[in-house]
Amino acid sequence: MVIVFGGTGFIGLYTIEALVKAGYEVIGTGRNARLGTLVEQLGAKYLELDLTKEEDFKKLPTEGVEAVILLAGLLPAHVTADLVENENAADYFEVNVIGAIHVLEYCRKNGIRKVVGSCSYSDVSGAWGTGRVITEDEPRNFKFTGDHAVYVISKNACNDVMQYYNEQHGLQCSWFRFPPVYGVGPHGTIKVDGKSYKSGIATFIDNAESGKDIELWGDPHISRDIIYVKDVADAYVKAIRSDKALGLYNMTSGVGLDLETQAQTVIDVFGKDKGSRIVYRPEKKNNTPSYLYSMEKAERDFGFVPQYKDFRKMMEDYKEELESGRWQMLVERKETY
Repeated sequence: MVIVFGGTGFIGLYTIEALVKAGYEVIGTGRNARLGTLVEQLGAKYLELDLTKEEDFKKLPTEGVEAVILLAGLLPAHVTADLVENENAADYFEVNVIGAIHVLEYCRKNGIRKVVGSCSYSDVSGAWGTGRVITEDEPRNFKFTGDHAVYVISKNACNDVMQYYNEQHGLQCSWFRFPPVYGVGPHGTIKVDGKSYKSGIATFIDNAESGKDIELWGDPHISRDIIYVKDVADAYVKAIRSDKALGLYNMTSGVGLDLETQAQTVIDVFGKDKGSRIVYRPEKKNNTPSYLYSMEKAERDFGFVPQYKDFRKMMEDYKEELESGRWQMLVERKETY
């Protein structure tokens, strides 16, 4: 049996689907009963659980659990303006650190060794734009200002606590460092400093589908490393099957994707014959960072190789998933974690 904490989230649901297809009995936890029905439709059991409430863990089984996947957390993209204005450092730590400790204690007390979590890719943002491939050995280097700062600090603390449980209690904790994860989900609109904005990929797709031009600001060849949600789900399955998975892993495609290629591919897949064109606006400022992460460690330790490195293949599958309508409840979700 595998328990997915945060099973009603974007990555959580895709991971549950991958686990069920791999033959696992799965329990998915969350705080959204409506999405809990989607968990059950995927063939898993749903349990309502709040990470911050230690008593909620009494609902979980104490035997027969092979591994735990920790995806629940408080993210800047879901934080409302009132929390930003009133300072929310404690909220991040309550969920992302104390909540994680509750999970780890549940595992320690019940003999569950394998735990796989997540990490902020911004913990090494100081290395972005340097032109070098970022490995897991890159020292932490990030800004202590902005809406992501406390989130990064809390995730770093969470990962340090996981390492403590590895060394102190013999657990086998590992965690994935995600860049933007593409796929059908609730992130068409994200929050920055508590204010809602349409994401870049959602804007590209909407414009392509309606035949509107796609503007590329600044350098059209700014390159980023992204990953598809189905690859992430596959990586979680492979990690819990491995006795070597331990510590930090980059979890990206390992391939740089520039804005021009991204925009043209979206036009080809979502806006074929609809008249959408790329319009270059070099005079406009673009704050998009450029980065590329190494994927050698994940391949070496648990044989993970992304299947959606090719962006066209990714977008074709994205379109198919979107048109299926099976994730509509997820797209509309309004949940923190």
